[in-house]
Amino acid sequence: MNEDDYVGYDAVGLADLIARRETSAEAVLEAAIATIERLNPALNAVVYRYFDEARAAVRAGLPQGRFRGVPFLLKDLDVAMRGVPMSEGSRLLAGRVPDFDSTLVARYKAAGLVLLGRSNSAEFGLSFTTEPLAHGATRHPLDPTLSPGGSSGGSAAAVASGMVPMAHATDGGGSIRQPAALTGLFGLKPSRGRTPPGPDRSEIFFGISVGHALTRTVRDSAALLDATSAPEPGAIFTPPQPAFSYETMAQRDPPRLRIVLQEQPFNGTAVDPACRAALAEAARLMEAMGHIVECATPDLSDLAFGPATALLAGAFTDEKIEALSKAAGIVDPLRLLEPAHAAFVAQSRAHSAKDMVAALEVTRAVARRYAQFFESWDILLSPTTATAQLPLGWLGPDVPRDEIAQRAAAHAPFMAPYNLAGAPAMSVPFPQQGKPVGVQFAAAFGREDLLFSLAGSIERAKPWAIAR
Repeated sequence: MNEDDYVGYDAVGLADLIARRETSAEAVLEAAIATIERLNPALNAVVYRYFDEARAAVRAGLPQGRFRGVPFLLKDLDVAMRGVPMSEGSRLLAGRVPDFDSTLVARYKAAGLVLLGRSNSAEFGLSFTTEPLAHGATRHPLDPTLSPGGSSGGSAAAVASGMVPMAHATDGGGSIRQPAALTGLFGLKPSRGRTPPGPDRSEIFFGISVGHALTRTVRDSAALLDATSAPEPGAIFTPPQPAFSYETMAQRDPPRLRIVLQEQPFNGTAVDPACRAALAEAARLMEAMGHIVECATPDLSDLAFGPATALLAGAFTDEKIEALSKAAGIVDPLRLLEPAHAAFVAQSRAHSAKDMVAALEVTRAVARRYAQFFESWDILLSPTTATAQLPLGWLGPDVPRDEIAQRAAAHAPFMAPYNLAGAPAMSVPFPQQGKPVGVQFAAAFGREDLLFSLAGSIERAKPWAIAR
C-alpha cells in the first residue's frame, strides 16, 4: 500500500481491506509511518513515536477487533500506555513512562488498533490552541500561520493531513469539537461516563471531561464508540446503552426531529460571518430534511458557569500536578509549568472547600437545566465556535492568563455548557468558501445514537470527506 492509497481510506475502509486480505496490517502501518515522517516536520502533530512498538505488536498478532490493523494515535493526555512516554504536554512530566494501560487504551488494543505514537496536546489540556513549551506548536495543515485548535490539536492536524484516519482526543470544554471545526473533521463528545477513565480513577475533571476521537467520517466515530463504550468496574456515571449499535444508527435516517436554533452565545460575544453562514446552511438543510427548526435558548442567566468551570479546572490541575510531582520528587512544580498555567493554578489556591462545593453545584444545576430543556426538544443547533480561524500565538504561552481567558471566551463560547451538563455534542463540517467551519449539534444525556443518526444523514446529503 502506498501513501496515496493509504490517505484515501477512513479507518473502517482500511480495516475492511485488511479483513479481505487485499492488503496487510504491516503494509498499512508502513504507509502510516511514511506519511507521518513526511508530514510531521512541517506540522509537529506527533510528539512521541512508537514505531518499533507498533511493528512488534503487528508481528505478534493483533486481536480480531473491528479495527484490526488500523493505525491510531493517542493524545498526550489522560490515557496511559505501558512502557511508553506521556508528558501531558508539560515540561513537568518530561520522561514520565506509565507502567500500566488505561482502560481506554486496553480497549483500543482489543479493537485491533495499532498504537504508533502520541499527538501533541496543550499543557494539561488547558488551552484552545496546541502550542506547549514542552513540544512546540502544532500547525494547521492548510495554513502554517494558523492553529488547528486545542487541546487536541495534534490529533486534529494528524487526521486532517492524512497521517492517520482517526486519533484519540479528549473534551473537557470543547477540545474534540473545536479542533474538528477548525480542521474540517467530525468530532463527537460523548455523554459523561460513556468512555472509561480508569482503571486508576473513576472520573476526569469531576466528570466534565470525556475521551473519544477525531475522525474524517461519521462511521469511524460511531464504530469506535461501539468498541470502547461499555462501563468499567467502579464507574460512577452510567449513561443508558443504545438499542442498536452506533455504527448501525449512523446508517439510518433519524425520525422527524424538533430542533432548536441557538444563534448567539450566552456571553453575548460576536459571531464570525462564516460561522453564522454555516449555521444558516445547517438550519436550511434540517428543514429540507423535514425537521422542525425554531429559535430558542436554554436559560442559564442565573448560573455563573464560566467562573465555576475555571475554579474547578484550577483545582483539578493543582491536585493533579501535586500528586505527580510528589511521585517524581519535584519540590516546586509551578516553576516547570507555562507561566499562564502556573498563575492559573496559583490563583485557584485562594479558593476554599466551600467555593469548590458551590462550583460543583453550579455544574449540576446546568445539567438539570439542560435535562429539562431536552424534554421539549430533540436537538440544539449552534455554531461550534464563534470565530472560524485561530492564528498561532493568539492564545500562545506568552499571553497573560487573563487575556487568554477573554480571548478563549470570544473564540469558543458555545461548547462548555455541554461538558457541565454531561450531554453529548458533535461538530459537523459545513465549510464556507473552501474553509473549514463547524456546526454543533447537541442532544440529551445518553443520546449519542440520535446524534450519529443525524450526522450520518447529513454526511450522505452533503459529503465532506472521501472514504472508501
